[in-house]
Amino acid sequence: MSQSHAPHKIGHDDSHGSFHGYMIGTVLSLMLTLASFGVVMGHVVPPDAGLMLIVVLCVAQLVVQLVYFLHIGASRSQRANTGIFLCTAFLIIVIVGLSLWVMHNANVNMMPTHVTIERAMAHD
Repeated sequence: MSQSHAPHKIGHDDSHGSFHGYMIGTVLSLMLTLASFGVVMGHVVPPDAGLMLIVVLCVAQLVVQLVYFLHIGASRSQRANTGIFLCTAFLIIVIVGLSLWVMHNANVNMMPTHVTIERAMAHD
């Protein structure tokens, strides 16, 4: 009886990234964080453009975090993670959006009107 002496990788899956990938993600995250901090503290752009730039940097940071740390991608081994993430994001958007819609409608329809006593008495 012969036994195979092929090396086996125990506890390592290629879809979980590598040290090199984690370092790239860390460096990109730090650069984006410092860029956002620089936009706010440096006052190098007008406030409206600064807000838009911070939102763009925030979305870029989100993408870096998803790709390098949560391993969300289009490859076959990552499709389950991507599908679960998209379903979760959709549910959060629906729940938060509908909650804001309900609160707005309640605020609009339950606020007291700005009618003076004289005007209210004139309608009687």
